[in-house]
Amino acid sequence: MNVNSIPFNKPYMTGRELWYITQAHTNGHLAGDGIFTKKCHAWLEARTGSLKALLTHSCTGALEMAAILADIQPGDEVIMPSYTFVSTANPFVLRGGVPVFVDIRLDTRNIDETKIEAAITPRTRAVVPVHYAGVACEMDAIMNIAARHNLLVIEDAAQGIMSTYKGKPLGSIGHLGVYSFHETKNIISGEGGALLINDERFSERAEIIREKGTNRSQFFRGQVDKYTWVDIGSSYLPGEVIAAFLWAQMEEADLITSKRLAIWSSYHQALAPLETAEKLRRPVVPKECKHNAHMYYIVLPNLETRTQTIAQMKRAGINTVFHYVPLHDAPYGKKHGRAHDDLPITRMTSDCLLRLPLWLGVEAYQQNVLDELFRCLW
Repeated sequence: MNVNSIPFNKPYMTGRELWYITQAHTNGHLAGDGIFTKKCHAWLEARTGSLKALLTHSCTGALEMAAILADIQPGDEVIMPSYTFVSTANPFVLRGGVPVFVDIRLDTRNIDETKIEAAITPRTRAVVPVHYAGVACEMDAIMNIAARHNLLVIEDAAQGIMSTYKGKPLGSIGHLGVYSFHETKNIISGEGGALLINDERFSERAEIIREKGTNRSQFFRGQVDKYTWVDIGSSYLPGEVIAAFLWAQMEEADLITSKRLAIWSSYHQALAPLETAEKLRRPVVPKECKHNAHMYYIVLPNLETRTQTIAQMKRAGINTVFHYVPLHDAPYGKKHGRAHDDLPITRMTSDCLLRLPLWLGVEAYQQNVLDELFRCLW
C-alpha cells in the first residue's frame, strides 16, 4: 500500500447534500433559521425528546451558550473530566469559571462519578459529564449528586448522537446537552453543533442568547411587535447551507449508525485474541448503554508501545492517532483550573490510548489495519 492510503477519517456524504444546498439557495434564504434549520430542529426534538433544540455554528458555541445560561460568574467552579477536548472547558473559563478536573473510569474512560462529590465546594455550580466515544456516563448517579447539591448538569454529548443511557438519548438527560456535527463525528455538516434544552427555565433565554441578545425569534412568531436588544448574546446560528448539508445526514442517521456499528463490531471481534494475550485492552460498553460506534480505540501497555505502533502503522500507510493531552496538565489548564487529586487513570489513558480508522468505507481496508496491528503487537 502507498503511504497514507488509509486515512484516519474520511467525511461521508449521503448524496443529497449538494441538492439540498441548491434548494436552500433557490429558496432565497442562506442566513440562519431557514427551512432546513427548522427540519433539523424538529428531527432533534423528535429523536431526543428534548424541549427545544437549537442548531449552532459549533459544539463549542453550544457550550458557550450553556455557560451563559448557567450564569457562570468569576470564581464559580465547574466539575468535568480532564480527559476531554479543550472546548469542554473554554466556554466556562470565558465566563470567569474555574474548571475542576476529576479522574475518569478505567472501563469507559468517562468521568468517574464516584469522584464528583468529593470535588464539590461552595463555589461549584455545574457538572459537565463527557460521553467519551459515544458511550454514556453513569447519568443516574450524576443526576442524583447534582440534585442533592443543587447543581446544573450540562452533558457534553459531542460524540454521542444516536447513543442512549437506559433508553434515554444522550444530551437529553441533563438540564442542558450539546452535540457536535464536526466532520469527524457520525452525523456531520463540516462544522456545526446543537444545544438541547431539557429544562423549561432556559428555553426562552436560549433563543435570545443565540440571536445576538435580541428577542428576534419572538418577533417572527408574532409574540412582540418589534425586536430589540434584551440580553447578552452572540451570533451562534449556522447558515442555511450548513443546515441543508446536515439535513441530508439526519435523513440517513439510522443507516449511518448501523454501518458504523458493523465496522466497530468487526474490530472488536477480531482484536479479542490480542486482549486475551494481554497485548491491549478493548473498549467497554456497559449493558445499560447503547453506543453509536463513534470511534474504535485500543489501550496499549505503555507510551513506548503506542509510539512504536503509530510509527509502524504509518509506515504501512495506515493512519492511527492518539487522543487528548489532559487539560489539567496543559499550561492554560494549570493557570485557570485545578485538578482534584492526581488523576492516575487520566494520565495512563492519555499515554496509552490509540484510535483506529473508522469511517464509512473503511470496511474494505479493515483487514489491512488488523493484519498490521497484529504484526505490531503479537
